[in-house]
Amino acid sequence: MKNRTIHHLSHIDLDGYSCQLVMQYTPYKKLNYNANYGPEVKQKLDLILENIRKAKNKAYILITDLNLTADESRWLSHEVKKMNDNSFDVKLQLLDHHGSGEESAKKHEWYYLDTSRCATKITYDYAKEHFELDEPVWMEKYVDVVNAVDLWKQEEHDNFEYGKVCMRLVTETRELNRIMFPQEDSEYKLTLLHKAASLIHEPDAPILLDDKIHSLKKDFFKRNENNTLDNLATRYVVELLGKARDEKTIYYKGYRGYLSYGVGNTSIVGNGFLTAYPEYDFIVDVSYRGTMSLRANNNVSVSQISKEWANGGGHPNAAGGRIMGFKEQFRYDKVKQQIEKIINDKEAVAGDLEYKKED
Repeated sequence: MKNRTIHHLSHIDLDGYSCQLVMQYTPYKKLNYNANYGPEVKQKLDLILENIRKAKNKAYILITDLNLTADESRWLSHEVKKMNDNSFDVKLQLLDHHGSGEESAKKHEWYYLDTSRCATKITYDYAKEHFELDEPVWMEKYVDVVNAVDLWKQEEHDNFEYGKVCMRLVTETRELNRIMFPQEDSEYKLTLLHKAASLIHEPDAPILLDDKIHSLKKDFFKRNENNTLDNLATRYVVELLGKARDEKTIYYKGYRGYLSYGVGNTSIVGNGFLTAYPEYDFIVDVSYRGTMSLRANNNVSVSQISKEWANGGGHPNAAGGRIMGFKEQFRYDKVKQQIEKIINDKEAVAGDLEYKKED
């Protein structure tokens, strides 16, 4: 295992992230991925396979708290076998507790199913048996907390009440977009859960954690000075946008733009970005449903851009629209492909019109 990279795909709830929290205490190189049910699972598995092919290193695909359909299981098993037949060394293991995965569990030896325990408890027990686990003093108790709330065991009162607060800690942690910033969002949630776990033996632990949630969030984003959570998170997001400029820059008719996906709050974040990076003429944030929010800083009319892209409109520095036929994606690169196709198509039409006019 020491020479393998673990590619760990897990669900986006408390149980899913807690599986990854447990695995943090193993000494291996790990890359975390998260997905909700539906098409996102297949897209994230595709990404994992792509990353393994690029790295060409020994790999271990670990899937937790996600059940795969029969078709997904068949496809993944085939892809891993094909890679291993071509001199890759990839191992595959799924640990889950959802009964809907029974068909896949019967057909694939790598598919472990146990409906009596939550995925975190399965992962914890599996890690103790198969991996080197440097277990902190709070881990066993924390695993019992997640198990109690995920299986809704209200009779385990102390564990259940603490689990409810931890559950809310995850569901209300929306400051970072997990598609745009998957690694940072994962780090954010796991940091907060680690802080929560460290308080688990304190008196009145559920109330204590409930009181601390706001300050724990601020501590993650805080740099040299204090501010409101909104301002701290906005500054952090703008910094992340800036660090990713090479990947997320787009061009339209000679103007330099920045493409974000699902970030929201464009008036604040977008204008903050344009102030910090004045070399950009506009920024456009596309939502999961294909609505666009554009901002500019007097260098170009985003109202005109919105009209040309999506029959939208607005003001020169603030506009919006909706991209007809937009397909929701769970990977940023797939979103960018869609937007760049729109840009290329619009520029091609404009070029063709200019050519005909000259004739």
